[in-house]
Amino acid sequence: MTIFGKKEVVFALLGGLIAAAPLLHAQANLGPITVGAGLQTSYSGENVTNGDFVNTFALNHARLYVSGPVYGDVIKFMFNTDYDSVTNKIGILDAVAQFSFSPHINIWAGRFLPPSDRANLYGPFYANEWLVYQDGIQDGYNFVFQGRDNGVMYWGDFGKMKVSVGGFDGGSATLNHDIIGAARIQYDFWDKEDGYYLNGTYYGDKNLLALGAAGQLQDGHAASTLDFLLEKKAFNGGAFSIESEYANYNGLGGYLPDSKKSQGAYALGSILLPKEVAFGKIKGKFEVMGKFAKAESHGQSTYVSQKTTEINLSYIIKQFNARVMTFFQDTRFNQKTIPNTWQAGIGLQIQM
Repeated sequence: MTIFGKKEVVFALLGGLIAAAPLLHAQANLGPITVGAGLQTSYSGENVTNGDFVNTFALNHARLYVSGPVYGDVIKFMFNTDYDSVTNKIGILDAVAQFSFSPHINIWAGRFLPPSDRANLYGPFYANEWLVYQDGIQDGYNFVFQGRDNGVMYWGDFGKMKVSVGGFDGGSATLNHDIIGAARIQYDFWDKEDGYYLNGTYYGDKNLLALGAAGQLQDGHAASTLDFLLEKKAFNGGAFSIESEYANYNGLGGYLPDSKKSQGAYALGSILLPKEVAFGKIKGKFEVMGKFAKAESHGQSTYVSQKTTEINLSYIIKQFNARVMTFFQDTRFNQKTIPNTWQAGIGLQIQM
């Protein structure tokens, strides 16, 4: 049996450190990596005209978020995944190379949310309502997965004005291989919204008056939206907000597969009550929200009108990181072949 002395042990440790130095140095250069996760799960009961009452426990979304710097603050990488409740599979939500030369000059390449309406740019986790994207209006733009498409984009912040423009893959989104051009411009009249992605509410953190316009174009077909958000701090710790949008999908996008043209608008209003209410060790504020939407779609030989009414009562524990939302939605169509429905339930959202 060989016995090592102190000198041999010291030399061995030094040799190991020298061998590992390149790896340690590479790891140090990576900088801080951010890892997060998000979950939405719910129970709902749905009643369909001339049909059965359906009870559903759903895993609506389960997301993993990873982001971090590659080269200082100039080059970054973002990679997010999301569980698709329809296919029961996990898909690539975002995979983006981000180049940030200044607030005015940002280049993104990969898969992400193209310039579009506010509703698409805040997604289900940052919406002010639970049953988002069911009104025939919000985020009717074509996409590959969860509002995303593959492409390249420029965006920039110019004080209170934000602009973005890019080109995106048409074949994967519309089966037409012509490039989809997309652009958006937004102006914040009061407080400024930083970054590219947006919120449906700020729960009283901002006094906001924002107006945005977006459009996409492919092979002579167009889609355009106008969106509006007003949010005002009020009641000494509460807030009220009004959100609205008008959408016109003219041969590009829309909700019905055979629609040649669809258009519509919605208005949403909410009040965040100022007083915190405790349940055991948990404290939160209640928010009441109401929404009405009307959409019209024209097909080759059909005309479909949809009216949607939604009411939410939410318990906001830690804004978008912890909230419980009860919901009721009534959806009515003019066509007898499309059944009217109403659904009610409760949803839980957790993020870290």
